[in-house]
Amino acid sequence: MTGKPAHKQTYRVEGFTCAGCAAKFEKNVQHLEGVVDAKVNFGAAKITVYGETSKESVEKAGAFEGLRLSEDGMRKFEKEKEPFYRRYKHLLASILFILIAYSLPFTGVGHSQFLSTFSFAAAIVVGGYRLFETGFKNLLKFEFDMRTLMTIAIIGAAIIGEWGEGAIVVLLFAISEVLEAYSMDKARESIRSLMDIAPPQALIIRNGSEVVVGAEDIEIGDIMLVKPGQKIAMDGTILEGSSNVNQAAITGESVPVEKFQGETVFAGTLNEEGFLKVQVTKRIEDTTLAKIIHLVEEAQGERAPSQAFVDVFAKYYTPVIMAIALLVAIVPPLLFGADWSIWVYQGLSVLVVGCPCALVISTPVAIVTAIGNAAKNGILIKGGVYLEELGRLKAVAFDKTGTLTKGEPEVTNVIILGEMEEKELMKKMSALEYHSQHPLAHAFLKKAEEMELDYKSCDVFEFRSHTGKGISGIIDGMEYFLGSEKLFADAPSSEMQKLQDEGKTVMVFGVLDTPLAIVGVADEVRDTSSEIIQELHQMGIEQTMMLTGDHEKTARSIGNRIGVKEIKAGLLPQAKLDFVKRYMHSFGKVAMVGDGINDAPALAASTVGIAMGGAGTDTALETADIALMNDDLRKLPYIIRLSRKTLTIIKQNISFAIGIKLLALLLVIPGWLTLWIAIFADMGATLIVTLNGLRLLRIKDRK
Repeated sequence: MTGKPAHKQTYRVEGFTCAGCAAKFEKNVQHLEGVVDAKVNFGAAKITVYGETSKESVEKAGAFEGLRLSEDGMRKFEKEKEPFYRRYKHLLASILFILIAYSLPFTGVGHSQFLSTFSFAAAIVVGGYRLFETGFKNLLKFEFDMRTLMTIAIIGAAIIGEWGEGAIVVLLFAISEVLEAYSMDKARESIRSLMDIAPPQALIIRNGSEVVVGAEDIEIGDIMLVKPGQKIAMDGTILEGSSNVNQAAITGESVPVEKFQGETVFAGTLNEEGFLKVQVTKRIEDTTLAKIIHLVEEAQGERAPSQAFVDVFAKYYTPVIMAIALLVAIVPPLLFGADWSIWVYQGLSVLVVGCPCALVISTPVAIVTAIGNAAKNGILIKGGVYLEELGRLKAVAFDKTGTLTKGEPEVTNVIILGEMEEKELMKKMSALEYHSQHPLAHAFLKKAEEMELDYKSCDVFEFRSHTGKGISGIIDGMEYFLGSEKLFADAPSSEMQKLQDEGKTVMVFGVLDTPLAIVGVADEVRDTSSEIIQELHQMGIEQTMMLTGDHEKTARSIGNRIGVKEIKAGLLPQAKLDFVKRYMHSFGKVAMVGDGINDAPALAASTVGIAMGGAGTDTALETADIALMNDDLRKLPYIIRLSRKTLTIIKQNISFAIGIKLLALLLVIPGWLTLWIAIFADMGATLIVTLNGLRLLRIKDRK
């Protein structure tokens, strides 16, 4: 499909038992009249339909599996759960018939053999009718999946008189599907639970009155009242009040954040102390929480490289198993005069043991679980491919400002050269910077406010910006200059050199050629930066680089203090991009960590682009492969550990799923393979790879 049609509808799907059934459902929907394309997201249990068709038609396409659809949205509507006995009545009936069949020979009832066979047959029909319904249709269309294999095996068992084993195979296969469905639901639950974080309603001021309004009906511009201890229902800006807000649900940070008037709050976060009046800025489907849920669910639908391998392998694996089963059934009797019933039975056992359930589920359960775990820890991983690539990283490149440093420059030194007092100097410098757009201007204004200086009342005339040098303006009839040493011929170079060696940006303030003060401005290094770089080296990351547009001396001072192995300064965005490409050529897999805006080209070109502070910027959510929702670099080693563990578990699962099949197939040689062993091998493998994948839920974001 080259272009998506205008009409698109997404549904949540209940009742998936296996990845193979999801693929079958997708194909069925694609063939519906009016449907241009359909895509099933097995990880998130959703289907997106492109084209014009009804919900009923889509649901009918999933009737073979008893699938149920509900409208997609931000609310997790809990349907009344069916009692166990009603939901699995076919399974319970099948067990009852099997117990009757095995007990009849001991009762002394006449025709017990016939009645026993009849009970086994009833168990097969009752327990496997949905299996046969799909299996027969597939057989007629020459589509060979696991249900086709099982159907052939059970029919074959009945033909050669192995009714009991046929019934047990049906029962164990049904139990295997129930366990598989349960485990995938458990993995999905980590994301679905995010939907319940935001409250379903909020207290809103409408027409001068306070009314409780459902979250779906809250509009942009509404005024929301949030009392202490309540969760915030929508994204918005604080109009009145201040409080500590627990943002763990969005950013993964456990320590509450102080929020004041004018600051942003997110849906799903907890107002711990103060009373807040918040103006709503986004509708429910556009909140940061909604975007996180949407992007994570989309990520679960993206096929990881290992999943692509499994899909291709399974495509050829099933026909090969059928061919092997046929050869096992006919070669010994035809060429060596062996007993037909024995070897047909062995061939049927090969069909059952060849069922690729465990192999198909091996990757998705690990990917879905890992992405869900990361999301609950404030990290958005936008696809299985990025999760896997993280585990193979050899080098990590960092932007400096806002990544390794706090991104909040501060005035650290004011060296007075003339007779003007520091307060007067700061007032005049801040008055000039108040008119400036320079990134360092905020540092001066912040310092002036800390000193309680009324710099806004200081009139500045004929303000000018001197490109590459600084700024100037007339205050109290005198023209003042603030900027680089290029503005002053007599600036004391030794004092400036000392500040530069400390990694600070140096500015000079004065009149004409007379400097009055030297100012040191520094962007403070994050407390954790050095610790994180050291931890990455200990984890086996071969190269760490700092790429910055800052001055060489400043960059080298900060880089050496943090401990990165290579420092590149004075770089424009294109130069950063070139360096990332060069590192990828040298090391292979390279991650770029930046703010998601200035570093967009480098983030896009790297193997994995990691954006800082995703909760605050839509750009980071959209452009990066991974977003750290909180500006916390300590999450970086955690996601690399999570990725490596995921890769290990996927390899274990694939190896085990294939290994157990090969081991069971080897039992054919001495003729020891039975239908019991075959189905236990299949069910056991499925259960083990699933439980192994769910171990990823236990990976914590701290050692």
